[in-house]
Amino acid sequence: MPGTRAYILMIGCFDTKGEIFSSLRDHLLRLGNRVVAVNTGILGTTGLFPVDIEAEEVAEKAGQSLSGLRAKSDRGYAVEVMGRGAAEVVSSLFVKGGLKAAIGMGGGGGTYIALSALKEIPLGIPKVCVSTLAAKDLTRHMGSKDIVLIPSVVDVAGLNSISEMIIGQAAAAISAMANAPKPAHSHATGRIAISMFGNTTPCVDQCTKLLESAGYEVFAFHANGQGGRTMEALIRERYFDGVLDITTTELADELSGGICSAGPERLTAASDLGIPQVVVPGCMDMVNFGPVDTIPEKYQHRQLYSWAPDVTLMRTNKEENTALGGIMAEKIGRSAAPVAVLLPLSGLSQMDREGQVFFDPDANRLLFNSLRNALKESVQVVEVNAHINEASFAEKAVETLRGLIEKKEVSGKSSNFG
Repeated sequence: MPGTRAYILMIGCFDTKGEIFSSLRDHLLRLGNRVVAVNTGILGTTGLFPVDIEAEEVAEKAGQSLSGLRAKSDRGYAVEVMGRGAAEVVSSLFVKGGLKAAIGMGGGGGTYIALSALKEIPLGIPKVCVSTLAAKDLTRHMGSKDIVLIPSVVDVAGLNSISEMIIGQAAAAISAMANAPKPAHSHATGRIAISMFGNTTPCVDQCTKLLESAGYEVFAFHANGQGGRTMEALIRERYFDGVLDITTTELADELSGGICSAGPERLTAASDLGIPQVVVPGCMDMVNFGPVDTIPEKYQHRQLYSWAPDVTLMRTNKEENTALGGIMAEKIGRSAAPVAVLLPLSGLSQMDREGQVFFDPDANRLLFNSLRNALKESVQVVEVNAHINEASFAEKAVETLRGLIEKKEVSGKSSNFG
């Protein structure tokens, strides 16, 4: 079993791919790395190199036995089980220490298993997967992790001049990434996550300037679905000291079937982990769709705007705004940490202001009222008589967040010293 001495994790199906993994291991060793090998193949193992964690242990981590998987003879089921087991194995290895990078290879099933495992490794630890599927959209498999995909070009079925070249390059890449100098330690006051859209950019830019001038490091996430998922994932890794959720439009897409949904877990991480947050219904006036001809028939009669040739925006109506207020309140209300909601009374986006196509104060009022009525009394609600993109709103948002962070810090100190 691996100790805490630094190593590169190599994970894959050694039963059918032993030869190519032997080549990968040789390359990694020649580059001066220690290698820990995890076998996820249910048909057997390899004698070409030492295996540190065998498939039996991987299967057991998922609550199954290798003999049972073989007897069941269901490939899809086996892949799912080994993916879960591999994720548990890798998560455990990381906790024990020493894991400096990880690399996997595979075809369809092998890629799924490898990515399931690599997703368990935190941001910043290099992760590479050589795959026959690298040219496809693997977002669902990769989640929001910083995994580098390398196309295998040819199938990962054996060694030839192309596969040898790709394997050598992948080994060189992961080795260089693993041994790259660490960035200098940040002396920032803290880290702040902030969500943005083109329609809220002026607000986010101003917030960023104010936070940076106060010594904070700011991380902006585009609210396009993937951005929201990534932000939530990093919040759950406790990467941030506070969250300035200016642009919660992904909730509207989740409600109405838009293309920028971040899923049902959006706006839950900070609440679940007790991280101070300021939440704004930014861009809640819109749902995002693709080209006009892709909009669901039930929405064809609605107020639409072509933002770009491949993006059509739909104005949220009164019913949707009422529902969104309740959804936001439920997600925010579970927070154990200080939380505040800021309401920009003069508009939620660049397009929702007097004279613009989505300006609808009545719809916004229903959103605000629904939110207020459903929120717990402990949640601070701040009405700001400004448009979301006015400097005064950004100033209030930053002031409020800094106050919540200070309140959390004082509370923490009080609890520590009685």
